[in-house]
Amino acid sequence: KMNNDDIKRSKTLSKALRHDPARLGLRPDRAGWVDVDVLLKACAARGLRIDRADLERVVATNDKQRFAFNEDQTRIRASQGHTIDIDLGLEPLAPPEILFHGTAAGFVASIFEHGLLRGGRNHVHLSAEVGTALKVGARHGKPFVFEVAAAEMARAGHAFFRSDNGVWLVEHVPAEFLRGQAAV
Repeated sequence: KMNNDDIKRSKTLSKALRHDPARLGLRPDRAGWVDVDVLLKACAARGLRIDRADLERVVATNDKQRFAFNEDQTRIRASQGHTIDIDLGLEPLAPPEILFHGTAAGFVASIFEHGLLRGGRNHVHLSAEVGTALKVGARHGKPFVFEVAAAEMARAGHAFFRSDNGVWLVEHVPAEFLRGQAAV
């Protein structure tokens, strides 16, 4: 479990690796990777307290496994959730029959009308477990969990990907694939 300092570090890393690398003077490569030493120096130059051990602990203990090291642990990137233009290099993958998406109850009517939109992100995020979707939905108010007919979507030509941390990604979920909702 992460302590308060590590939660702050995780939020800083999330902002820098998913949304605004320029804030720390970082330049991710096309796949979103940043050199660990460059990241640590950039943080230090801006008064952010994080060393290699802190970084390894945040990557290891983040409950959503938001970050990943490359094989030799010299580079780091966010696993998904980017608003910057990157290519995670993920191959399309057949999804399970049903996936789930958690949101706040106040968005339900709009979602049933327009489907699930990626907003500013590169993908809509889906989970294989109701519990995970419920937690996501609860972050924004009273939660509501959609069931997504993922296998049916895939048969209709929608490409699905699974990030390194197990989050399912798709560009859009049309409303007709929202077959119902999980009991909340």
